Amino acid sequence: MTLRLGTFNIENLMSRFDFSGFRNQLKQDRVLRLFEVRSEAEYQRLEEARTIAHTDDTRQMSALAIADCDADILCLQEADNMAALQAFEYGYLFKMVGNGYRQKFLVEGNDSRGIDVAVLMREETRDGQRIECVNVVSHAGLTYEDLDLLDDALAADNRPLDRIFKRDCLELNLRIGGRPITLFVVHFKSMGPARDGLDGRTATMPVRTAEARAVRRIIEKRFAGHMQGAMFAICGDMNDYQERVDVLGDRRAGYSFVPQREATSAIDIFSHDGFAENVVLRRPELDRWTLFHSRGPQERHLCQLDYIWLSPALARQNADVVPEIIRGGQPFRTIFPPGQDVERFPRTGWDRPKASDHCPVVVSLEL
Repeated sequence: MTLRLGTFNIENLMSRFDFSGFRNQLKQDRVLRLFEVRSEAEYQRLEEARTIAHTDDTRQMSALAIADCDADILCLQEADNMAALQAFEYGYLFKMVGNGYRQKFLVEGNDSRGIDVAVLMREETRDGQRIECVNVVSHAGLTYEDLDLLDDALAADNRPLDRIFKRDCLELNLRIGGRPITLFVVHFKSMGPARDGLDGRTATMPVRTAEARAVRRIIEKRFAGHMQGAMFAICGDMNDYQERVDVLGDRRAGYSFVPQREATSAIDIFSHDGFAENVVLRRPELDRWTLFHSRGPQERHLCQLDYIWLSPALARQNADVVPEIIRGGQPFRTIFPPGQDVERFPRTGWDRPKASDHCPVVVSLEL
């Protein structure tokens, strides 16, 4: 039997307005900077109108991206709460796919903005096998002290009782047609701005490394004594990469694409000694990316931030399976390598609206 498993950072599926931009221009939307706003009350009214108008197009494209995944189980990142998830699934996704995701799982995690990881599941797979959730475990409460993970690189900014996961590691023990599989859904620490002479990726890597170590220890404890036959997948936005594709040149002269290998990455924890397999690596080198990063012509690259890692047993059982990456929701500013251009969803803009900066990843697994 086949299970289609997907992951997608849907980006800011919010049910709240953020008015902090009135006092902090760094958080203010660029369009409001064009206008003179005379009071906080006026700013709030304008921000409400802007957010609502912008959101409808965005969520239509998010739903189209998910519909193209056609996943039986979809792991999401950046969902505000269950109410927002239900409203999106009913108001947008159900209209797109015609067969909704009746089973929804979300546990409030640690993110200061309130964005959480979540899982949408059909009641049955496409070939009619029942999808059953046996139990759900949140690991959001784990501290550095619990797993003895507070090393020298973390000690300056963290304390022993601080929580490891910046969002959560959500564990779902499932049965698909009676066969067990366990999902671990994560969204690791984002790459912040440069600090203390380090670029944002390097400065925040110790936190992501601790998160990856924590996930590995959770899994090793969960399957202690039978790791060789364990059937699990780790899904989510890990905000790090082991390789990238630098984008050089410009629109007039043309672009070139140069693969680069990173010396270190937080997700080396998963690839080390064959603990799990990043199945996206089965795609061609220039075709593994799930996000286009740009800080102007001097810093542009394509990279994979969104992952489905399979346990060795599950990877062996699906040795010939190649995952799909859904890119129709990418904005037009994303620079595609030759031969990869896709038809964008209707109304996609140069920068926005878009489905997300992230591309969904989906894989069809034989269980």
